[in-house]
Amino acid sequence: MSAQNRTASGALGGFLGFLGMSVVAGVLVTAAVTPALAVTGIAANNSISMFENLPGYLEIGDLAEGSNIYATNADGSVVKLASFYDQNRQEVGWDSISQFAKDAAIAGEDPRFYDHGGIDLQGTVRAVLFNAMGREISGGSSITQQYVKNVLIEQNVAKAKTDEEKMAAYDAATEQSPERKLKEMRYAIGLEKEYTKDQILQGYLNIAFFGGRVYGIEAASQYYFRVSAKDLTVEQAAALLAIVNSPTEYRLDQPDNEVNGAADGYAKTKERRNYILDKMLEHKKITPEQHDAAAAAAIAPSINPPSSGCQTAGGSAYFCDYVTWVIKNDPAFGETEEDRIAMLQRGGLEIFTTVDLDVQNASESAINELIPRVDDSVDIGSVAVSVQPGSGRILAMAQNKDYSNDPEVLASGANYSAVNYNTDRDYGGSSGFQPGSTYKVFTLGEWLKEGHSLNESVDGRRRSNWGTFRDSCNGPQSDPSWNPRNDEGGGGGTYTALYSTEQSINTGFVAMAKQLDLCGIRQTAEAFGVHRADFDPLQQGPASILGTNEIAPLSMAEAFAGIAASGTVCKPVAIDRITHKDGSPIVKSDGSALVLPSGECAQKVDTAVTAGMAYAMRRVMTSGTAAPSNNRTNPRVPMIGKTGTSDNNEATWMSGASTKVATVVGVFNVSGHANLRNTFFDAGQAAQIRHQIWPRIMSVANGKYGGGDFPEASSGALKTVTASIPDVRGKSIDEARNLIENAGFGFEDGGQQDSELPAGQVSGTSPAGEAPRGSVVTAYTSNGSLTLLPNVAGMDENAAKATLAGFQVKVKQQPVADPSQNNKVIATDPAAGTPVKVGTQVTVTIGKSPGNG
Repeated sequence: MSAQNRTASGALGGFLGFLGMSVVAGVLVTAAVTPALAVTGIAANNSISMFENLPGYLEIGDLAEGSNIYATNADGSVVKLASFYDQNRQEVGWDSISQFAKDAAIAGEDPRFYDHGGIDLQGTVRAVLFNAMGREISGGSSITQQYVKNVLIEQNVAKAKTDEEKMAAYDAATEQSPERKLKEMRYAIGLEKEYTKDQILQGYLNIAFFGGRVYGIEAASQYYFRVSAKDLTVEQAAALLAIVNSPTEYRLDQPDNEVNGAADGYAKTKERRNYILDKMLEHKKITPEQHDAAAAAAIAPSINPPSSGCQTAGGSAYFCDYVTWVIKNDPAFGETEEDRIAMLQRGGLEIFTTVDLDVQNASESAINELIPRVDDSVDIGSVAVSVQPGSGRILAMAQNKDYSNDPEVLASGANYSAVNYNTDRDYGGSSGFQPGSTYKVFTLGEWLKEGHSLNESVDGRRRSNWGTFRDSCNGPQSDPSWNPRNDEGGGGGTYTALYSTEQSINTGFVAMAKQLDLCGIRQTAEAFGVHRADFDPLQQGPASILGTNEIAPLSMAEAFAGIAASGTVCKPVAIDRITHKDGSPIVKSDGSALVLPSGECAQKVDTAVTAGMAYAMRRVMTSGTAAPSNNRTNPRVPMIGKTGTSDNNEATWMSGASTKVATVVGVFNVSGHANLRNTFFDAGQAAQIRHQIWPRIMSVANGKYGGGDFPEASSGALKTVTASIPDVRGKSIDEARNLIENAGFGFEDGGQQDSELPAGQVSGTSPAGEAPRGSVVTAYTSNGSLTLLPNVAGMDENAAKATLAGFQVKVKQQPVADPSQNNKVIATDPAAGTPVKVGTQVTVTIGKSPGNG
């Protein structure tokens, strides 16, 4: 607004502003007339006393600086996965900044920088006069004052929690008022007492705003010209320092910015750049030849867009995302989630992660080549996650979707997702998936924990009602409608626990659980670190033993790692170390050292239990359902494994481990209910592709890490257990069932058989005596059709026939030496007491002494 067009109120405001700034100027005439007076802070009158009573010490903290996440190659080289920043800044040292940039800053902003004591009196007085003429307070601020202002902005904004608070903090720090100017001046004088001119100039160049989200000379050099700050040319340095004067107008990444004069090729920026070049020439910082060449050069930026976020991490993006959630969820990184995000975006963290790019690349390529990102017939998902037994370190994490958390990108296609299928809900948004039969390993563990043997048999025949299950936590459990079938559709049979594990027989495991405590099975799962992905308590009804809880693949990988580590169970670990860019440790604002999340590894399950589990799970790999994965793995080391298929073949799993690496692979419906056995991709049946992905990953892992032998199973875990079969003759069939089942056997009603016992009573069992515990004992009931053959020994023939009335009696003679047996019955066939039907032929043998024919 021109002076001629000012209103009365505007003129009054300008006059009052003039008076206010005149006070400042009066102070400065005394306090800053020479650098020596300003630096010593001598007070000459009351105005100086008031000035000196303002706070004079400004603590210069660390600048807001972006954080980087890294992975490590096989050769030990470090690869940056992603950067995160609120302000795109890379702080650099004095020697890493071009002299042209230093000279351009001084020439354009504060030509007397090395002569004054923090305040440029000449420029300040000029600003006062401009204000009196109705112009906005601008200019006149020395580099030291500008540095102070930027530090105050930085500090105020850093304390803000929300975007609204950040805006308010910025407005407060930049308020155009004499009070703010006076405070900045006081701080500037104090700053020059504490720091050298070079230190102040370096700090200024590192904190200066260069438009958009670009802060500091290094980030600006990289962003606008793709060079380091130390390599800036004269014209590049002058163009960048031109931006500082008006970052919105003069930024170089918006050629269509009409304010900048796009039609004239960054006209205003060029005008400001050439002004700086003129000043550099005036102060003999460049030669006339350098000036003329630079002034004639077109402004030609080469924009190098930095990217903040995990989308730059390629196939490792979901692991990168998991790392950010670890930071956002862990109080070690800040009291609130906002504090933790601020640390990630402003703390300048160098985050070195656990991911092994060899295993990671194998996971990515296997999934990408074998599973489509999108398919018309099914909302297909696939994951692979590998962890290190004994440490919990995550070595790989991949899935079949392109990562993005940009709503517009997510809306552009089903191949994008922000949900990490590998993790819990609070670490990536997934609610988990049913692990199917891979969950059976926890029933296996409880089976061994409660003292059962792998070679102990159970009655695994399918039935319509499994009755009541024991549950020490919630009381007896039953579900009369639950009628699980076996995956292959068979009716089941009598199997050892080992065979049920090898072949993943559902009814075999139900029969095992029938002899166990359902609460114990849940607690065994929890001991291995298993929990629902939504953090609700694990369901522990009878059906849960077949894997109906929704669990994150990462949790299952940690559980299998726990088995492989002989019961040492660890929480997932994604970060190996965090430092500042110079390698120094991170110290939090309260002065304490940053303590990284650890695996909290501990012996959670007895080694004898895990040794027995590993024995059975080795058999799954060599002769059981996981053999297709085992046979494709090369090199092959000792490995354990378990397959899983959820209801209706909607999710299929291959989970396993060597002693060095545990890997879980899943192929599943993300939503919907497609049967994966009826779904085919280029690589084959969807339900079987797990057996192609898993061995490709483990082949790389085995080649790199190897693998040792698993501990030998104890003799108790392998013994064949026999037990006495109860004598149930004469019992009712229900009594017999209870006695036989309570003795640890399966029961079968064999129906009626001929017997001398009253009809309906149990007449016998098969087998009888002893049998392997868990085997099926068949009980038979009497039909009452038999009678015990009377004992006629010692009777004469007539008496014997009378006693055997109703039977067909056949008499034969046999010589005897004892005269007392002459004409007496000495034997019958069948023998006396034999159960026989009435009418049966009985041969009676009569004794005959010699000479008594």
